[in-house]
Amino acid sequence: MSRRITTFARRALVIGLALGAAACAGAPAEPVARVWMTSGDRSRLLSEQAPLRFEPSSAATGPAVAIDPRRQFQEMVGFGAAVTDASAYLIQTKLADDQRDALLRELFGREDGGLGFSFTRVTIGASDFSLDHYSLADTPDPTLASFSTARMEEYVFPTVRQAVAINPDLKVMASPWSAPGWMKTTGSMIQGQLKPEFYPTYAEYFRRYIDSAAAQGVPTDYVSIQNEPDFEPDSYPGMRWGPEGRAAFVGQHLGPLFRDAGIGTKILDWDHNWDLPQQPLTMLADERARSFTAGVAWHCYGGDVSAQSQVHDAWPDKDVFFTECSGGEWTPDFAESFTWTMKNLIIGSTEHWARGVLMWNLALDENYGPHAGGCGNCRGVVKIDSRTGAIERNQEYYAFGHASRFVRPGARRVATAEPEGLQAVAFLNPDGERVLIVLNESAAAVAFEIREGLRAAAAELPAQTAATYVWGPAG
Repeated sequence: MSRRITTFARRALVIGLALGAAACAGAPAEPVARVWMTSGDRSRLLSEQAPLRFEPSSAATGPAVAIDPRRQFQEMVGFGAAVTDASAYLIQTKLADDQRDALLRELFGREDGGLGFSFTRVTIGASDFSLDHYSLADTPDPTLASFSTARMEEYVFPTVRQAVAINPDLKVMASPWSAPGWMKTTGSMIQGQLKPEFYPTYAEYFRRYIDSAAAQGVPTDYVSIQNEPDFEPDSYPGMRWGPEGRAAFVGQHLGPLFRDAGIGTKILDWDHNWDLPQQPLTMLADERARSFTAGVAWHCYGGDVSAQSQVHDAWPDKDVFFTECSGGEWTPDFAESFTWTMKNLIIGSTEHWARGVLMWNLALDENYGPHAGGCGNCRGVVKIDSRTGAIERNQEYYAFGHASRFVRPGARRVATAEPEGLQAVAFLNPDGERVLIVLNESAAAVAFEIREGLRAAAAELPAQTAATYVWGPAG
């Protein structure tokens, strides 16, 4: 037998001696990872599995998902869904008090397996998911004498207030679908553009909304100036607003007004699809507008999630948020839509710098409503049966739960490396806890290692299954 010791054997000997010495000195035990899985066949639905134990390991012997907590990226705001008029109406009118409390604690709380949603969105006035079309100042008057948030005080504000009481970390974003019709070229909330002479009035409209919401106990942490500004829907409120016009509005009106009024609400541009990154790039090229713009918001209905990185790379000091995507009966198959959501939103959008990730409606009824125009087969994160109050948890509930339940506000995304066939993203919680989310969208199970430094845990992920692994540093 050769007297030569191979490089691998020499490394193993050194590691073994070091570990032996550490054990003798009472070294801390290697961590144990808790595991939750959801499978496309619904055999597991955020179900806790047997834990995995990390063991000392010098090098991967097969496929491995590795995390490096030393390489840190964006700080997370959180995950959630929009409290639309429709969602709030159902929660407030179709559930008994105890049912309402239980559902909101399940969605926004962390106790007893709650999802811990810490990010939400409300509409300033009506969207397609409202009972009817309205603005907050329907009477033509540049002094905004008729301004009122009374309609939002019926259902939306009480729902958000209760969510904030359950989760004080909850951050709220607000978006209008249209300016009041009398400010627009169509004279209607449907289609048209905002007339430039009303830019100062519309900036004041935003200020009054923020002040009125605050008086009702509803914060406005972020605001986008227009939902989907490159689209003019023909059956519900909407408004086309090009990047040059948005830049003029933010740079010359809204931004200075917020500054002078001491309003800390952060302004987001775009709030539309991945397929037109040149739109926010054009808006941000305006120096004055850029100085008042905190970041860019994105939707999923066109293009590829990598557009988020394209704009982030151009303006790395600007935040990235993913603010709308809806499930729907165009993809009724649980496995297909669950894995798509995991791949593109939970993993994809955060890997491409999103600090917050939102689905569209928090809740809809058995008829995919109520709605006034627009989508007739969209899914909510949960379904509330308007006749019985029964709750059904949809695929988006489980996809978002894989992140929201475990990734705390203030967590940092950290570097990962994964083998072909798996997608992964990882976070470091403020207390040092590691959270790793892995998706196997293939038709066969995959065995792999989870690695952090010189330790590894053996894992296996069934076909069309996502898992969240949670562990602490060696303790």
